[in-house]
Amino acid sequence: MHQLQAQSLPREAQLRKNQLDFVNLGFGMFIHYGMPTFMDQDWSDPNAPLSLFDSPKLDTDGWAKAAKSANMTYGCLTTKHHSGFPIWDTKTTDYNVMNTPLGKDVVKEFTDAFRQNNLSVMLYYSILDTHQGIRPNQITSQHIDMIKAQITELLTQYGQIDALVIDGWDAPWSRISYDEIPFDDIYFLVKSLQPNCLVMDLNSAKYPGDLLFYTDIKSYEQGAGQFISKEHNKLPAMACLPLQQNWFWKQSFPTTPVKEAKKLVEEFIIPYNQAYCNFMLNVAPNADGTIDQNALEALVEIGKHYTNSTNYKELPAYEYPITASNIAKDVVSNSSWSDDMNIMDFANDDSFNSSWVSNAADSGQPWYELTFDRSQSFNTIVITEGKNHPSNYVVTFLKDGKWQPIQSKPSVQGRINVFRFDEVIGNKIRLNIEKTKAQAVLSEVGVYLERR
Repeated sequence: MHQLQAQSLPREAQLRKNQLDFVNLGFGMFIHYGMPTFMDQDWSDPNAPLSLFDSPKLDTDGWAKAAKSANMTYGCLTTKHHSGFPIWDTKTTDYNVMNTPLGKDVVKEFTDAFRQNNLSVMLYYSILDTHQGIRPNQITSQHIDMIKAQITELLTQYGQIDALVIDGWDAPWSRISYDEIPFDDIYFLVKSLQPNCLVMDLNSAKYPGDLLFYTDIKSYEQGAGQFISKEHNKLPAMACLPLQQNWFWKQSFPTTPVKEAKKLVEEFIIPYNQAYCNFMLNVAPNADGTIDQNALEALVEIGKHYTNSTNYKELPAYEYPITASNIAKDVVSNSSWSDDMNIMDFANDDSFNSSWVSNAADSGQPWYELTFDRSQSFNTIVITEGKNHPSNYVVTFLKDGKWQPIQSKPSVQGRINVFRFDEVIGNKIRLNIEKTKAQAVLSEVGVYLERR
């Protein structure tokens, strides 16, 4: 079985080993199956009647054999999509698959079938849940407890899960922040339950491709316009795309052409594998619980053109993921003379599409400063520069009225400088920026207190 192998290694070394193993898996099947399958939609009615859910020919073994025909190495199943319908035997809500005409634990059917066919298993889980009202600006402690309980069920009842793919978090369309539902808590819950389970948050659109922000694997949803740089990517990555026209099955699928097999292999799967990127191709089972004939034929054709040859011995150097809350977000900021409208607030507004820019006419040394309303503990500072505007920094912090240097040299990841150091406490942080002919450009300055 193509499982990510557990090792007795220090935390960071173990994560790198698991990331390497994931990249070397090369190619797998994403499986969107749930209440939307029965509604001709990608997002179902959050209060859809349970009576709709019935797949009389449910054949998870057929899904696994279809994956093998394409030379895939694993499957990843949507356990709960954004409308909030769990397809496993959960004790957290009665609105689940066990109370439908199907009445089967689909997650168990899936994990058993894929393991029996020598394939690894991964699970998808949506933080956004419109049935339960888990939506932005109204998250309660009970919601967070439910999420933790559901993830605990998924990671304790179905054996080894190589990755948990999380969606609906910190996305423009969901707007649930990593503070409303604390990412760190969920991340370390997963690691406490299954230390070798990768946490993959589908959040690529917002964050630069130079560092792992809030994910163990950098992810790219092709259908949403997120495309990896095949020439420049140095992070362990995953790209996903549906074989059919949408993620969940539609009544039109059996008679609508799927994507061309040879083109998928030659233009996506193989080139992405060569850029440290695992490719996840979505195949949507139909309402009967089987895979349409045109999709089955395409998978066989893919298998004729693709054989996994991904065998990296190691991945390029990269920093451990950022998982803690950014305590610098929207705090009071100040700076030396700015360039017109590119003022100081743009460097800590939680957007990488805006920047603070030093004024070219300023003859002094550029500087940037953050002020907290009270002293804060922190041990990590991440400076994301504007493209093609590298700078050198002397970082200091104010403690009890005295400026003290940060005793750390940055790890430079593309346009990102990562300072990690022993925990300090202060109420101000100041970046003194080396004067050059070019203007200094800061897209984001993040400050974190990481668990170590």
